[in-house]
Amino acid sequence: MTDLPDAAALFAAMDATWPPRATRPCGPITLRDGAGGGKRVSAATCASGQASAAEVEAAAQAMRAAGEAPLFGLRGDQAAFDERLESMGYAIIDPVVVYAIPAPALAQFAPGGMAAIFADAPLGIQEEIWAQGGIGPARLAVMARAAAPKTHILARHNDRPAGVAFVGIHGDIAMLHALEVLPAMRRKGIGAAASTSAAKWAAAQGARIFSLVTTVENTAANALYARLGMSVCARYHYRILKEPS
Repeated sequence: MTDLPDAAALFAAMDATWPPRATRPCGPITLRDGAGGGKRVSAATCASGQASAAEVEAAAQAMRAAGEAPLFGLRGDQAAFDERLESMGYAIIDPVVVYAIPAPALAQFAPGGMAAIFADAPLGIQEEIWAQGGIGPARLAVMARAAAPKTHILARHNDRPAGVAFVGIHGDIAMLHALEVLPAMRRKGIGAAASTSAAKWAAAQGARIFSLVTTVENTAANALYARLGMSVCARYHYRILKEPS
Protein backbone atom coordinates (compact mmCIF):
# COMPACT_ATOMS: atom_id res chain seq x y z
CA MET A 1 0.00 0.00 0.00
CA THR A 2 1.40 3.39 -1.01
CA ASP A 3 1.66 6.59 0.98
CA LEU A 4 2.38 4.88 4.30
CA PRO A 5 4.93 6.33 6.74
CA ASP A 6 8.51 5.16 6.91
CA ALA A 7 9.99 3.34 9.89
CA ALA A 8 11.44 6.49 11.45
CA ALA A 9 8.04 8.20 11.55
CA LEU A 10 6.40 5.13 13.07
CA PHE A 11 9.08 4.81 15.75
CA ALA A 12 8.68 8.50 16.59
CA ALA A 13 4.93 7.95 16.98
CA MET A 14 5.56 4.90 19.16
CA ASP A 15 7.86 6.86 21.48
CA ALA A 16 5.43 9.78 21.72
CA THR A 17 2.28 7.73 22.31
CA TRP A 18 3.88 5.18 24.65
CA PRO A 19 6.57 7.27 26.37
CA PRO A 20 9.15 6.38 29.01
CA ARG A 21 9.32 8.39 32.21
CA ALA A 22 12.63 9.90 31.14
CA THR A 23 15.51 9.49 28.71
CA ARG A 24 19.18 10.41 28.92
CA PRO A 25 22.20 10.00 26.67
CA CYS A 26 25.06 7.65 27.41
CA GLY A 27 27.52 8.29 24.59
CA PRO A 28 25.72 7.43 21.32
CA ILE A 29 23.15 5.36 23.24
CA THR A 30 19.84 6.64 24.63
CA LEU A 31 18.87 5.19 28.00
CA ARG A 32 15.20 4.98 28.96
CA ASP A 33 13.62 4.99 32.39
CA GLY A 34 10.52 2.90 31.85
CA ALA A 35 9.45 2.90 35.50
CA GLY A 36 8.36 -0.73 35.22
CA GLY A 37 6.30 -0.13 32.07
CA GLY A 38 7.85 -2.92 30.00
CA LYS A 39 10.53 -3.34 27.36
CA ARG A 40 9.11 -0.80 24.92
CA VAL A 41 9.75 2.06 27.35
CA SER A 42 12.84 0.60 29.04
CA ALA A 43 15.10 -0.60 26.21
CA ALA A 44 18.13 1.48 25.33
CA THR A 45 18.53 2.45 21.68
CA CYS A 46 21.30 3.68 19.43
CA ALA A 47 19.92 5.93 16.69
CA SER A 48 23.18 5.96 14.74
CA GLY A 49 23.55 2.20 14.90
CA GLN A 50 27.22 2.74 15.75
CA ALA A 51 28.51 1.98 19.25
CA SER A 52 31.77 0.46 20.43
CA ALA A 53 31.96 -2.43 22.87
CA ALA A 54 33.08 0.04 25.54
CA GLU A 55 30.07 2.28 24.86
CA VAL A 56 27.71 -0.69 25.01
CA GLU A 57 29.23 -1.77 28.32
CA ALA A 58 28.95 1.76 29.75
CA ALA A 59 25.24 1.74 28.90
CA ALA A 60 24.87 -1.74 30.40
CA GLN A 61 26.51 -0.59 33.62
CA ALA A 62 24.11 2.36 33.81
CA MET A 63 21.15 0.00 33.37
CA ARG A 64 22.49 -2.31 36.08
CA ALA A 65 22.94 0.67 38.39
CA ALA A 66 19.27 1.47 37.85
CA GLY A 67 18.33 -2.08 38.82
CA GLU A 68 17.56 -3.21 35.26
CA ALA A 69 18.96 -6.00 33.13
CA PRO A 70 20.92 -4.66 30.14
CA LEU A 71 18.36 -4.43 27.31
CA PHE A 72 18.62 -2.85 23.86
CA GLY A 73 15.99 -2.19 21.21
CA LEU A 74 17.18 -2.44 17.60
CA ARG A 75 15.08 -0.52 15.14
CA GLY A 76 15.22 -0.89 11.40
CA ASP A 77 18.45 -1.80 9.63
CA GLN A 78 21.06 -1.81 12.39
CA ALA A 79 22.99 -4.89 11.33
CA ALA A 80 26.37 -3.71 12.64
CA PHE A 81 24.97 -2.82 16.07
CA ASP A 82 23.04 -6.08 16.13
CA GLU A 83 26.23 -8.03 15.42
CA ARG A 84 28.08 -6.07 18.11
CA LEU A 85 25.50 -7.00 20.73
CA GLU A 86 25.41 -10.62 19.62
CA SER A 87 29.19 -10.84 19.94
CA MET A 88 28.88 -9.53 23.51
CA GLY A 89 26.41 -12.22 24.56
CA TYR A 90 23.09 -10.44 24.01
CA ALA A 91 20.26 -12.74 22.89
CA ILE A 92 17.33 -11.77 20.68
CA ILE A 93 13.99 -11.50 22.45
CA ASP A 94 10.51 -10.53 21.23
CA PRO A 95 10.81 -9.64 17.53
CA VAL A 96 8.09 -7.10 16.75
CA VAL A 97 6.26 -5.95 13.61
CA VAL A 98 4.80 -2.49 13.08
CA TYR A 99 1.60 -2.25 11.05
CA ALA A 100 0.02 0.79 9.41
CA ILE A 101 -2.95 1.68 7.22
CA PRO A 102 -4.65 4.93 6.19
CA ALA A 103 -7.00 5.66 9.10
CA PRO A 104 -10.11 6.29 6.95
CA ALA A 105 -9.61 2.97 5.15
CA LEU A 106 -9.90 1.08 8.43
CA ALA A 107 -12.45 3.43 10.03
CA GLN A 108 -15.08 2.49 7.46
CA PHE A 109 -15.40 -0.93 9.08
CA ALA A 110 -16.07 0.37 12.61
CA PRO A 111 -19.29 -0.89 14.19
CA GLY A 112 -21.98 1.62 15.03
CA GLY A 113 -23.97 2.30 18.17
CA MET A 114 -22.41 1.67 21.57
CA ALA A 115 -19.97 -1.02 20.44
CA ALA A 116 -17.17 1.20 21.74
CA ILE A 117 -16.99 3.85 24.45
CA PHE A 118 -14.20 6.44 24.53
CA ALA A 119 -12.89 7.91 27.78
CA ASP A 120 -10.33 10.64 28.43
CA ALA A 121 -9.07 8.73 31.49
CA PRO A 122 -9.33 5.00 32.18
CA LEU A 123 -12.60 3.88 33.71
CA GLY A 124 -12.60 1.43 36.60
CA ILE A 125 -13.83 -1.43 34.42
CA GLN A 126 -11.09 -0.69 31.90
CA GLU A 127 -8.45 -0.87 34.61
CA GLU A 128 -9.90 -4.22 35.74
CA ILE A 129 -9.76 -5.69 32.24
CA TRP A 130 -6.24 -4.43 31.69
CA ALA A 131 -5.17 -5.86 35.05
CA GLN A 132 -6.50 -9.28 34.03
CA GLY A 133 -4.22 -9.10 30.99
CA GLY A 134 -1.17 -8.13 33.04
CA ILE A 135 -1.39 -4.42 32.24
CA GLY A 136 -1.10 -2.84 35.68
CA PRO A 137 -0.36 0.55 37.22
CA ALA A 138 3.06 0.97 35.58
CA ARG A 139 1.58 0.70 32.09
CA LEU A 140 -1.40 2.84 33.03
CA ALA A 141 1.19 5.44 34.05
CA VAL A 142 2.64 5.23 30.53
CA MET A 143 -0.80 6.07 29.14
CA ALA A 144 -1.08 8.99 31.55
CA ARG A 145 2.29 10.37 30.40
CA ALA A 146 1.31 10.37 26.72
CA ALA A 147 0.36 13.79 25.40
CA ALA A 148 -3.12 14.38 23.99
CA PRO A 149 -4.90 13.67 21.75
CA LYS A 150 -5.49 10.22 23.22
CA THR A 151 -8.35 8.01 24.31
CA HIS A 152 -9.10 4.87 26.32
CA ILE A 153 -11.47 2.53 24.49
CA LEU A 154 -13.96 0.17 26.10
CA ALA A 155 -15.25 -2.33 23.54
CA ARG A 156 -18.67 -3.85 24.25
CA HIS A 157 -20.46 -6.98 23.09
CA ASN A 158 -24.17 -7.55 23.78
CA ASP A 159 -24.12 -4.57 26.16
CA ARG A 160 -21.30 -6.11 28.20
CA PRO A 161 -17.68 -4.97 28.59
CA ALA A 162 -15.55 -7.06 26.26
CA GLY A 163 -12.16 -5.45 25.71
CA VAL A 164 -10.00 -2.37 26.06
CA ALA A 165 -7.37 -0.44 24.13
CA PHE A 166 -5.44 2.81 24.28
CA VAL A 167 -4.78 5.13 21.34
CA GLY A 168 -2.55 8.17 21.07
CA ILE A 169 -1.77 10.50 18.16
CA HIS A 170 1.57 12.01 17.21
CA GLY A 171 1.50 14.34 14.23
CA ASP A 172 -0.73 12.61 11.70
CA ILE A 173 -0.06 9.08 13.00
CA ALA A 174 -2.33 7.35 15.52
CA MET A 175 -0.99 4.29 17.33
CA LEU A 176 -2.97 1.62 19.15
CA HIS A 177 -1.54 0.14 22.35
CA ALA A 178 -2.58 -2.27 25.10
CA LEU A 179 -5.38 -4.04 23.24
CA GLU A 180 -6.81 -6.61 25.64
CA VAL A 181 -9.91 -8.79 25.19
CA LEU A 182 -11.56 -10.64 28.07
CA PRO A 183 -11.03 -14.42 27.74
CA ALA A 184 -14.77 -15.10 27.65
CA MET A 185 -15.17 -12.59 24.81
CA ARG A 186 -12.48 -13.91 22.49
CA ARG A 187 -13.32 -15.20 19.01
CA LYS A 188 -16.25 -12.80 18.84
CA GLY A 189 -14.61 -10.12 16.70
CA ILE A 190 -13.82 -7.86 19.63
CA GLY A 191 -10.23 -7.20 18.54
CA ALA A 192 -11.41 -6.13 15.10
CA ALA A 193 -14.19 -3.98 16.56
CA ALA A 194 -11.81 -2.25 18.96
CA SER A 195 -9.21 -1.65 16.25
CA THR A 196 -11.66 -0.29 13.68
CA SER A 197 -13.38 1.86 16.32
CA ALA A 198 -9.97 3.21 17.30
CA ALA A 199 -9.25 4.05 13.66
CA LYS A 200 -12.61 5.85 13.37
CA TRP A 201 -11.82 7.92 16.46
CA ALA A 202 -8.33 8.68 15.14
CA ALA A 203 -9.62 9.75 11.72
CA ALA A 204 -12.12 12.07 13.42
CA GLN A 205 -9.19 13.71 15.23
CA GLY A 206 -7.45 14.33 11.92
CA ALA A 207 -5.01 11.39 11.94
CA ARG A 208 -4.02 10.28 8.45
CA ILE A 209 -2.45 6.97 9.49
CA PHE A 210 -3.48 4.30 11.98
CA SER A 211 -0.75 2.02 13.30
CA LEU A 212 0.08 -0.54 15.97
CA VAL A 213 2.77 -2.99 17.01
CA THR A 214 2.62 -6.67 17.92
CA THR A 215 5.10 -9.46 18.47
CA VAL A 216 5.91 -11.87 15.66
CA GLU A 217 4.86 -14.80 17.87
CA ASN A 218 1.34 -13.40 18.37
CA THR A 219 -0.11 -15.32 15.44
CA ALA A 220 -3.72 -14.42 16.24
CA ALA A 221 -2.97 -10.70 16.24
CA ASN A 222 -0.93 -10.87 13.04
CA ALA A 223 -3.73 -12.77 11.31
CA LEU A 224 -6.26 -10.16 12.47
CA TYR A 225 -4.26 -7.19 11.20
CA ALA A 226 -3.62 -8.89 7.88
CA ARG A 227 -7.38 -9.49 7.50
CA LEU A 228 -8.00 -5.82 8.25
CA GLY A 229 -5.75 -4.89 5.34
CA MET A 230 -2.91 -3.43 7.38
CA SER A 231 0.64 -3.47 6.01
CA VAL A 232 3.88 -4.32 7.80
CA CYS A 233 5.91 -1.10 7.56
CA ALA A 234 8.72 -1.70 10.06
CA ARG A 235 10.25 -4.28 12.35
CA TYR A 236 12.35 -4.24 15.47
CA HIS A 237 13.60 -6.59 18.13
CA TYR A 238 15.29 -6.55 21.50
CA ARG A 239 18.54 -8.03 22.72
CA ILE A 240 18.96 -8.80 26.38
CA LEU A 241 22.06 -9.83 28.33
CA LYS A 242 21.45 -12.78 30.59
CA GLU A 243 23.52 -12.03 33.67
CA PRO A 244 25.36 -14.95 35.33
CA SER A 245 23.38 -16.32 38.28
